[in-house]
Amino acid sequence: MPDISALDKLDRAILRSLQQNGRETYDVIGEQVGLSPSAVLRRVKRLEESGVIDSYVALVRPETVGLGLTAYINVRLEKHLETHKRNPMDLFRASVQAWPEVVECVSLTGEMDYLLRVVVADMAHYSRFIMDTLLKHPSVQDCKSSFVLDRVKTTTAVPV
Repeated sequence: MPDISALDKLDRAILRSLQQNGRETYDVIGEQVGLSPSAVLRRVKRLEESGVIDSYVALVRPETVGLGLTAYINVRLEKHLETHKRNPMDLFRASVQAWPEVVECVSLTGEMDYLLRVVVADMAHYSRFIMDTLLKHPSVQDCKSSFVLDRVKTTTAVPV
């Protein structure tokens, strides 16, 4: 885990710039933060190598590629009863990696075990995913869904 205290004001400014536009040139970033392009490059390489910058991606608006329905699904797993059986959480975690509809899966505290963000074409696609995939999984005991009506705020940027 990178040491957050090692990030200075310039590192944070570079990170803010890259989060806003990951394709920005080091020349432009250098002008913004008051460094030469080569100094920006060195800092970016260090941020990448230390794991502060995890990856670079293109963010696609789901509806522009025919994925017009987003749902959040709370999932409760069966309780682990037998010691010789594989842990239901391990089974679920492994399975969710192969489900393309699931774009995010987080483990939760509280009543439910996981929260899935699912992106699908329409209600029929959603129904097939729930009935043919999620509820047929041997570890899944229960699920509750909520559908996105409107995106009020969407960002991938973290406040640095």
